[in-house]
Amino acid sequence: MKASDHIHPSHLQLPPGPWATLLDGMCARFPRIDREVWIRRFARGRVQDANGQVLATALPYRAGMEVRYFREVDDEPRIPFEVQILFADADLVVADKPHFLPVTPAGRFVTETLLARLRMQLDNPALVPLHRIDRETAGLVLFSANPATRAAYQSLFPQRAIDKTYEAIAPPLPALPMPHVHRSQLRAGEPFFRMCEADGAPNSETRIEVIERGSQSWRYRLQPVTGRKHQLRVHMAALGAPILDDSLYPALAVQAADDFSRPLQLLAKALHFIDPLNRMPRVFESRQWLSLAQA
Repeated sequence: MKASDHIHPSHLQLPPGPWATLLDGMCARFPRIDREVWIRRFARGRVQDANGQVLATALPYRAGMEVRYFREVDDEPRIPFEVQILFADADLVVADKPHFLPVTPAGRFVTETLLARLRMQLDNPALVPLHRIDRETAGLVLFSANPATRAAYQSLFPQRAIDKTYEAIAPPLPALPMPHVHRSQLRAGEPFFRMCEADGAPNSETRIEVIERGSQSWRYRLQPVTGRKHQLRVHMAALGAPILDDSLYPALAVQAADDFSRPLQLLAKALHFIDPLNRMPRVFESRQWLSLAQA
């Protein structure tokens, strides 16, 4: 079975429009995808109705109709690192994600994702991530394996009932008393995929401490109290110690492709929580390691 067989479809409710056929409407809705690409998708049964029935290109366009389609990317880059499964039972899966691998489909990645690899490896199409970490970040990600118990695990996150610990390699902060708690207002920045600090009441909080000092860089333990997008990366950059090999903060770096020899030095190291199903403590720790000697 191919990884693409484990990709769930995207859903679209057709908006009002003047198009004569479904093919015309899909081409108008996604102008960056060539018409010939859509024709090939239709021919392979990759465009369906809400019940999974394959649709034809000549089907009359009908506003309000639900269409399921499968995202595809030509020449999708291969991420040459493997996933480790640290724990798996009928309800929960804990994966140790490598750098550069996205958790879910996004942008130019569809099958080269943690989700697709795990669904194929475990042969479980019901598997879904309970949270996410950045593509550039390595480390622990929790997955729900059973829809019947999914809500119990999902509830841990808004309740802040999971203690998350990260490690990062970054420049020294000798003038900052440690441990340090950094709070700030985080908002969407420019371009749209970056975040920035702004005036206003804090909506993000991170506890920072030093666990190893090198001559050029230090190893930090980062414990986010909140879970804002790029929070740890923005906070460290704001303090004057951007995480090593960060291509987004403090400034956006221009690079044509991933440099696999220089991963972001950020690792989702440990997760601690009380299992909502059996009330037993759960402790998981990544087997990966950030090398201070190479920094």
